[in-house]
Amino acid sequence: MAARRALRAHVEVVALHVSPVHAYEGRPADGPRPDPEPASRDRVEVRAGLGLVGDRYFNRPAHRTAAVTVFAVESLERAARDLGLAAVPSPLVVRRNVVLRGFDVDGLDRGAVFGLDSGDGPVRFEAHRPAHPCGWMNAVVAPGALTALRGRGGLRCVPLDDGLLRLGPAVLTT
Repeated sequence: MAARRALRAHVEVVALHVSPVHAYEGRPADGPRPDPEPASRDRVEVRAGLGLVGDRYFNRPAHRTAAVTVFAVESLERAARDLGLAAVPSPLVVRRNVVLRGFDVDGLDRGAVFGLDSGDGPVRFEAHRPAHPCGWMNAVVAPGALTALRGRGGLRCVPLDDGLLRLGPAVLTT
């Protein structure tokens, strides 16, 4: 097996999402549960092995290797085009913690380690498994969104470092 080359890419962190509750429970026809506080963040605090401070999966043993989800906004933009939507929905509707522009998140292999530095030093993550979209996507994006996002739902990761991530320009390294 050939070794992968190290990569350094300039990306943008377009959305950060932290919520203490799981909004997509029950039947999509009933609509999502409202967040008790705004889920959108300008910055998030990352804790190695635990996740994002304040998030519903922080320090949950069952989610240690899946505590942080990372998503490429281009996947949502492509789904919107494929579905003929007049506008691209907010990246917050996919409920992924870190939404990036400029990198094919779904192209990373399981076990891949990547770092994000948005100005406060690098924070490394290890990719563990795909973050498959759920049926709620048909309710919150548009009918057909589940199929349009299949294979492009992002990755579930474990943070390897403590640190901060902020909205805006960042550098991603592999």
